[in-house]
Amino acid sequence: MRILVLGSGAREHAIIAALLEEGGHEITAAPGNAGIGVEVEAVRVDIKDPQLVTDLAVDGGFDLVVIGPEAPLVAGVADALKQAGVPVFGPTKAAAAIEGSKSFAKAVMARAGVPTGADTTAVTLDDVRAALDASAPPWVLKADGLAAGKGVIVTDDRAAAEAHAEAFLPDGPLLIEEYLAGPEVSLFVLTDGKHAVPLAPAQDFKRLGDGDTGPNTGGMGAYSPLPWLAERFGSEQAFVDEVVENVALPTIRAMAEAGTPFTGLLYCGLIVTDDGVKVIEFNARFGDPETQVVLPRIESGLADALLAAANGSLGSAAPLVWRDSAAVAVVLASEGYPGDPITGRLITGVEDAEQLEGVRVLHAATGRGEQGLTATGGRVLNVVGTGATLAEARERAYAGLGRISLEGGQSRSDIAARA
Repeated sequence: MRILVLGSGAREHAIIAALLEEGGHEITAAPGNAGIGVEVEAVRVDIKDPQLVTDLAVDGGFDLVVIGPEAPLVAGVADALKQAGVPVFGPTKAAAAIEGSKSFAKAVMARAGVPTGADTTAVTLDDVRAALDASAPPWVLKADGLAAGKGVIVTDDRAAAEAHAEAFLPDGPLLIEEYLAGPEVSLFVLTDGKHAVPLAPAQDFKRLGDGDTGPNTGGMGAYSPLPWLAERFGSEQAFVDEVVENVALPTIRAMAEAGTPFTGLLYCGLIVTDDGVKVIEFNARFGDPETQVVLPRIESGLADALLAAANGSLGSAAPLVWRDSAAVAVVLASEGYPGDPITGRLITGVEDAEQLEGVRVLHAATGRGEQGLTATGGRVLNVVGTGATLAEARERAYAGLGRISLEGGQSRSDIAARA
């Protein structure tokens, strides 16, 4: 199969790595990064431009386009590809509003009867203050639109809550949501607009520092599987079945009934409360960094499943084959992240890290200069360890990280430690 993967981060590197390992595919990335470009052809193109992407896909004779990040989806890239007859894994612009607008997602959940926290929409600072007055801390404030994983704050500090509101209100409304206590779980669901095929659950770590301290980030690491789910639900599969039945399928049906059928990847961001599983967010694409630990556990069938979701035949597709394995990803970030990351610094030791058994380094924000590999953004690398157990996978991930050097680099030392 000829596959075009749009995006330039570690999520896209993970997708490409999984497809390459499956074998039999010719893959092109647009625009890719320094690590991706070593493995497959990388093409420079504005992936938020529907016409440019469509021209590339048609001229290249691609059998499937996989859209990695959210920005091309809300720009309508999938719409243009569908109109040109190119199979695309990713929802239309209208359906991608489930990620592009928190209030849209809440409305879908209300129609579908999906369990979630109560919320209030605020468009002015006075609205925010009134909502804070009417509720007890901790407060949860979410930017309504896309904010690259940094539009959410959970805080007991009234001044911090108001400062967050002042920062994001100029870009649109805010949602002040009920605080939900419990561990978070990410579950990816492939869908063709009717059927749902769940992947393995994962858990990511949003805070910058050990012990879930510091500011929110796009994610500092992740792991899969989640053994504690079996203790709570009897088995991990029982949890997955519950989410598909009570969250994913009702949402997919509600989207179709509203005339905005959703195809591609429905990311269910969940929290396991004392009152049951509730949704904290939906995304319209593979999550980052959870993708980096879920896809290495798939042995075969990924490309066929993505194509079946794109062309409406997921109900008759062959089931995915899973490895009995575990994966842990640790993110290496630049100094200054998530605020103003210092870029341009040299990265060394990546090749040494990948010499270790069960270690794979996925590039998130890298480039190549005269001196070698350099950091070009905030989250720079994902070091992924795989093994028979979480303990083995975690040990391998941190062993790999220990061989990599980036001046001022930041990483957490407790990814998957409790699990």
